[in-house]
Amino acid sequence: MSLIKTIGNKIFYIRETPVLLDSDLAAWYNVETRVLKQTVRRNRERFPQDFMFELAENEMHVMVSQNVIPNKGVLGGATPFAFTQEGVAMLSGLLRSPKAIAVNVGIMRAFVTMRQHAQNYEALATALKKLENNTNHRFAEVGQVLDALLEQKQLQENQKQRKRIGIIYGNR
Repeated sequence: MSLIKTIGNKIFYIRETPVLLDSDLAAWYNVETRVLKQTVRRNRERFPQDFMFELAENEMHVMVSQNVIPNKGVLGGATPFAFTQEGVAMLSGLLRSPKAIAVNVGIMRAFVTMRQHAQNYEALATALKKLENNTNHRFAEVGQVLDALLEQKQLQENQKQRKRIGIIYGNR
């Protein structure tokens, strides 16, 4: 599996934001999670809330219940950090190994690919909605025509079933 697909499978939506967890980043950068966290804590001013945040207890519970992480014990008692695309970019400035640079390029591409898919989805949803509205209007018109035809047919049947009155001349 390509690096972009691997990374794409590890991007999660937390607080309606696509993020990567510290443990996944540490594994890709080939450093221990505690070293990555330590680096972030030493440079806290580089990571505002929209770049990186710590998961709340209920968010960790959801991650465990969705099998993102097998159990809280895997975290070693530490609260995971969640990094947005900007946070990952900031990390690349702090972790300068060739491996970190290569992984960071892959991560940026994965975020871009994910954003493109989201835009394509939005465009498709808009087109389907437009088609649905147009189709519903057309179906309404077709329904009106069918109703008129059925009404006309019913009138003709009613006419045939009426008792004829009047005088009949000759052999008819």
